[in-house]
Amino acid sequence: MPKEMLPVVDRPVIQYVVEEAVAAGADDILIVTGRTKRAVEDHFDLSPELVTAEPIPAMVELDRLTERATVHFVRQRQPKGLADAIACAERHVGKEPFGVLLGDTINVCDPPLLAQLSRRFKELGSRKSVVAVELVPDSKVSDYGIVDGKEVRSGVYEVRHLVEKPPLAEAPSRLGITGAYLLTPTIFDAIRQIEPGRNGELQLTDALNVLAEREGVYAVTFDGVRYDIGDRFIWLKTNLEFALKDPELRERLVPLLRSLRP
Repeated sequence: MPKEMLPVVDRPVIQYVVEEAVAAGADDILIVTGRTKRAVEDHFDLSPELVTAEPIPAMVELDRLTERATVHFVRQRQPKGLADAIACAERHVGKEPFGVLLGDTINVCDPPLLAQLSRRFKELGSRKSVVAVELVPDSKVSDYGIVDGKEVRSGVYEVRHLVEKPPLAEAPSRLGITGAYLLTPTIFDAIRQIEPGRNGELQLTDALNVLAEREGVYAVTFDGVRYDIGDRFIWLKTNLEFALKDPELRERLVPLLRSLRP
């Protein structure tokens, strides 16, 4: 099963991601899938077998979501990295700036994270790509793309260089790229210039380095909380935190959690 289809309480992660994009104002969404991810496409399709006399609230909510935005799909023929996946969107986005969210990460932000990036993009001149970053603990530095940048205003860094998953001793900072981007269409030319890196994949950090030299890139912090569902502990933690926000589930969960205390 695709990790994007892992459930968090009552819906898969990918639905949270699409909801986040729509909340930020997106009405045209392209999801890049692969050979083993047909379930993602099926989830957003009509399911006649689930149509009942008594409407299912979760299905009604999903239908309303797909009415607010048109969802398209394109397949990445080989798992050749995030940069290659983004390149699959070139014909779709054309010459316009566009937002990118990862399918296994939920961002709980107010305003939505893409809206925050869009605001920063406009404030900074609407000419340079913007990537979301956050301070990561030393133990996690080697799991992230790390930014080497100069702070030009509070929470805004002009990127000098990005390093993909460096050892702690070689990391230029603790600013980790979280997986949310507002990119200019120049990124597609940059992707064509890079060579495969680790595991034969095209690294987005390499393409962003090309972009940083050509037109500049900003890294910005954001207001909100990010949940990386690729980590099984964080996935469990996310389920608990989200379930406790539901009044009915909270009423039943709190006594259970208290009873589990040693």
